[in-house]
Amino acid sequence: MLLRIVAIVFPVFAIVAVGWLYARLTALRGRQLDMGFANRLNMDVFVPALVFAALATKDFDLAAHLRLAWAALFLLLGSGLCGWILSRCLRESPLTLAPPMMFINAGNMGLPLLVLAFGEAALPAAVVLFFVENTLHYTLGTWLLDRHARLWTLWRVPVIAAAMLALAINLAGLEPWPPLFAAIKLLGDVAVPLLLFSLGVRLASARFSDVRLALFVAAARPLAGMALAAMLVGIFGLTGKEADMLIVFGALPPAVLNYVFAERYGQEPQKVASLVMVGNLAALVFVPIALAWVFA
Repeated sequence: MLLRIVAIVFPVFAIVAVGWLYARLTALRGRQLDMGFANRLNMDVFVPALVFAALATKDFDLAAHLRLAWAALFLLLGSGLCGWILSRCLRESPLTLAPPMMFINAGNMGLPLLVLAFGEAALPAAVVLFFVENTLHYTLGTWLLDRHARLWTLWRVPVIAAAMLALAINLAGLEPWPPLFAAIKLLGDVAVPLLLFSLGVRLASARFSDVRLALFVAAARPLAGMALAAMLVGIFGLTGKEADMLIVFGALPPAVLNYVFAERYGQEPQKVASLVMVGNLAALVFVPIALAWVFA
């Protein structure tokens, strides 16, 4: 089992390490690695293509994944509530602590990790989990930091638009033209390694300020997530791979997007950056624990 867990997590963290190392070597040469264009391209083209390819196929059954989607939603909201309670106990701002507890790395780490752990057949379910987290982050996450945000423009987010189009095609019983679908799938195949590489680059520029708080949240986030996942598996009657995927989903670290949002809205970005960085490093411990749990 140990070899199986290593085989799953090694490719994920190896690509993250390559991104981190490349960014550090670039910095030593006196240059700064700008991933802005690559990240925009990934979120505007490659990730939407990945989502579309997973959801538009006739093999994807939306109804079969509804319970998983609801369980994921309640897991995230429950994690956010835990973050709010922790912020009160630690006398921190809830808007600084709750989002990193609630919004997790379902894209950069979650998608490749779940596919490596449960096989290519698990991609549609992994995309559903990513879609729930991403939609909640762009809606509730935006509203928490900006109460005047125009959420009706959400459909303009490429990932959301791609998912809506794919689900419409799926529900209508249509099938994309095979050559076009193959081209879209090839574009989507770029997304996962680029997400991991970009995460490594991001971590290379983060700082270890507020280490004590970051270490506490780094442990609280996956522990609360796995506990909530175990409870929700029973409530929603999830079994098999879906139950196991929800447990691993609950163990994921804070999303890098938390830092992007905190910086955009001036919500203690340096502190949030520390929470994200330490939380993602702690995934080296908690992700294998989650995998050992589901494969035991």
